[in-house]
Amino acid sequence: MNETTPFDYTELLASPLFCIPLTLVAYLIGTRLYSLSGKNTFLQPVVSGILLVMVAITLLDIPYDHYFRGAEIIHFLLSTATVALAIPLYHNIKYIRENVRPLLITLFMSGIVACFTAVAIAWLLGASQEIMLSLAPKSITTPFAMGVAESIGGYPPLTAGFVIFTGIVVAVSATPIFKWLNINDPIIQGSAMGMVGHGIATARALELNSKTGAFSALSMGLMGVYTSICLPYAVRLFN
Repeated sequence: MNETTPFDYTELLASPLFCIPLTLVAYLIGTRLYSLSGKNTFLQPVVSGILLVMVAITLLDIPYDHYFRGAEIIHFLLSTATVALAIPLYHNIKYIRENVRPLLITLFMSGIVACFTAVAIAWLLGASQEIMLSLAPKSITTPFAMGVAESIGGYPPLTAGFVIFTGIVVAVSATPIFKWLNINDPIIQGSAMGMVGHGIATARALELNSKTGAFSALSMGLMGVYTSICLPYAVRLFN
């Protein structure tokens, strides 16, 4: 009598055959919700898409590392798509040249404030040194942040979580704060979003207009390089 091996659904759920469509469908649903809500800032696709994926993998009991391996090709394509940010930069090169000096001064101060305030708040709340070091690079893109966290003694997976959370907070809250403070200059808006909210906020900045997106993309890149070089030296200095 032939015995058949039962089909292993857990293996399928953790494979690209399931994880890639899951990610794309979550993003499409997020895009639809964003459109139906009249582009409510709290329902941006990058935010609702992440939440939908989180709910799905929780309900289906798929460990995150299994999901990430299954959808890794999207992560790879996202990295290569970053090259496309050169287009708004090229279209706004005139404004970038005119604002290099204030941009670099703001970058210098913003990097210090972003790291120091996060670490100070964590210290006041009694966080361990490893948690504070994981939190310090939270305002730069995930690849930069995880490498920096590893080099200074933090936990890279925890840093990735802080980075994503920071980006979502900035993407959701930036435009209401700009409206509240009556900040209408796209250069200021884009620089602030890119320096603090990295790629997730830059996706939101590109929706506002080309100039805001260009300065956000530029600020995101400069902040990543600046923090990656200076933060390890600063940690050694204070240790």
